[in-house]
Amino acid sequence: MIIKNVRILGGDLVDIRVADGEIAEIGPGLEGPETVDGGGAIALPGLVDLHTHLREPGREDAETVQTGTQSAARGGYTAVHAMANTSPVADTAGVVEQVWRLGREFAHCDVHPVGAVTVGLEGKHLAELGAMADSAARVRVFSDDGKCVDDAVLMRRALEYVKAFDGVIAQHAQEPRLTAGAQMNEGVVSGRLGLTGWPAVAEEAIIARDCLLAAHVGSRLHICHVSTAGSVEIIRWAKSKGWNVTCEVTPHHLLLTDDLVEESPVGAYNPIYKVNPPLRTRADVEALRAALADGTIDIVATDHAPHPVEDKETEWSAAAMGMVGLETALSVVQEAMVETGLLDWAGVAQRMSVVPARIGRLGGQGQPLEVGAPANITLYDPSARTEVDPSAFASKSRNTPYEGMTLPGRVVATFLRGRATVLEGKLV
Repeated sequence: MIIKNVRILGGDLVDIRVADGEIAEIGPGLEGPETVDGGGAIALPGLVDLHTHLREPGREDAETVQTGTQSAARGGYTAVHAMANTSPVADTAGVVEQVWRLGREFAHCDVHPVGAVTVGLEGKHLAELGAMADSAARVRVFSDDGKCVDDAVLMRRALEYVKAFDGVIAQHAQEPRLTAGAQMNEGVVSGRLGLTGWPAVAEEAIIARDCLLAAHVGSRLHICHVSTAGSVEIIRWAKSKGWNVTCEVTPHHLLLTDDLVEESPVGAYNPIYKVNPPLRTRADVEALRAALADGTIDIVATDHAPHPVEDKETEWSAAAMGMVGLETALSVVQEAMVETGLLDWAGVAQRMSVVPARIGRLGGQGQPLEVGAPANITLYDPSARTEVDPSAFASKSRNTPYEGMTLPGRVVATFLRGRATVLEGKLV
């Protein structure tokens, strides 16, 4: 197959010949019996998400591996990491293998299960980390995401344990005693609305502690969904020491602020903006963007968190936390980072494909688009302008904060090892 008229990382127009799942040739004027016309689209290495909630097993009313990977493909992703807070929790080799096999069956993108750090996400005893690492799923990322491993001794033991197989602990940084009953970012807006505040220090204190622990034991630490300017400074300090710390930011924390809880188009207390960690201030957003641009923040991860309608369209205090994000991530990053001049397309590829694959130890993903590399390719038209319509999502859930917004860009096609999963924006 020949993919014609594409611009690799925004460069000159070329054609790409794909054979046996790999890139066989790159150059102008390539010919073959089967062609796909990219129409001048930007070609990126297939996107890799380090933080996706697929909900299966247990919450198939919100999402399944099939619908979640379809959503991922629509967003340009060729690999996702499925978080462990399913029911049952992915804390054994059996459960992670179940998720992995479902991913192989539906094959809209690669699915790499994330193993729980503690049994049942309860923060009391370490889960079967070694068994999950040795399983068919070959788990290398472990997280209790949704909950913080707040016990320092247990966190130290987990960091020590995963060193044996080059694993990484991905921490949900939230000191639970500082966020009991918290509803949104602690600040002026929470005060006016009378909602219990979620202080920045609850995130920052855990990050500081865990950076010190990772340095002490010489292990790999990854910080999930960084959301505050203070967190950025702590991570920047840890990296200056040469410690093995990486971190991620979500698209929504790059674009949205806590003002929306008060000033949304449908009025205050709209639960669509309720998320963990909460939306922060404009100053935090600017700090996050700058940190992603300079490499202090390593990657963009969606934290795609689908919920059924009844869990979101309710009063604020009872609503579930989370937003779907796979199908809008690249557009939001274009809006927040590319159109502001903070990143070029090579930088986007690094932060949404190359580095996430490196952190997750995925050998067949996140590789530069060159001869001999797996043909995991995303074609993206940055000139398109699209009004977000959640009813058109492949995801089973519709809890997007971008409904009705016009965002830049559109995923034209996605190829997984040379096989099209999306063509002309539609699932194949």
